[in-house]
Amino acid sequence: MTKRTSAKYKIDRRMGENIWGRAKSPVNRREYGPGQHGQRRKGKMSDFGTQLRAKQKLKGYYGDLTEKQFRRIYAEAERVKGDTGENLIGLLERRLDALVYRAKFVPTIFAARQFVNHGHVLVNGKKVNIPSYRLKEGDVVEVREKSKQMALVLEAVQSAERDVPDYLEVDHNKMTAKFVRTPALSDVPYAVMMEPNLVVEFYAKN
Repeated sequence: MTKRTSAKYKIDRRMGENIWGRAKSPVNRREYGPGQHGQRRKGKMSDFGTQLRAKQKLKGYYGDLTEKQFRRIYAEAERVKGDTGENLIGLLERRLDALVYRAKFVPTIFAARQFVNHGHVLVNGKKVNIPSYRLKEGDVVEVREKSKQMALVLEAVQSAERDVPDYLEVDHNKMTAKFVRTPALSDVPYAVMMEPNLVVEFYAKN
C-alpha cells in the first residue's frame, strides 16, 4: 500500500489545489498549506519553484510516484519522438492503475494501485498485479468476477464526481474498459491545470 493513502489530502494542501477535484478535499475549505507555517504569506515563486511545483503536482496526481519512478518515465518520454511533455502524459495515462482509476472502477488513484496490487484486475484475460504495467492501444482491462461486487467498486461506478474520458471504452455492466488510444494532454480530464512543459524545463535544468 502506498505511504500516501492515509495522507492524500496533504498533497492537495501542499499544492494549494484540489488536484483530483474531490468534494472532500480540505482545499475547498482551507486555502493554506499543511503544517505550522502553512498560513504564512506566500511570496512570488521563482522559476525553479514553479517548475518544481508542476513536477510535484503531476507526480502526486498519479499516486505520489517516487522520484526514481517519475524520472524513469520522463527519460522514456524524452527518448520518444515528438513533444516530451505530451509523451510524458501519454506514458502516465498508459499505466494500469491510471486506467483503473479513469474507468471509475475505484474512487481514487491510491485505491487503484492497491486494487491492482491485490490481483483484482485482468488485462486481456490474464491477471496483472503490477500498477505500473504499460497498456497498449486495444488492450481490454476487466475487474475479476469475484471482485465485481465489492462495495468500493459499486460505489465508484455510481459516483457522479468524475466522467470517463473518451479515449477509453467502458462498460460498467461487464466491468470492462478498453484502452482505445493514447491521449494528448488536452484529452485528459484533470481537475486542475497540469503543466508538463514546466516539468520538462525542470528536468532540463536539474
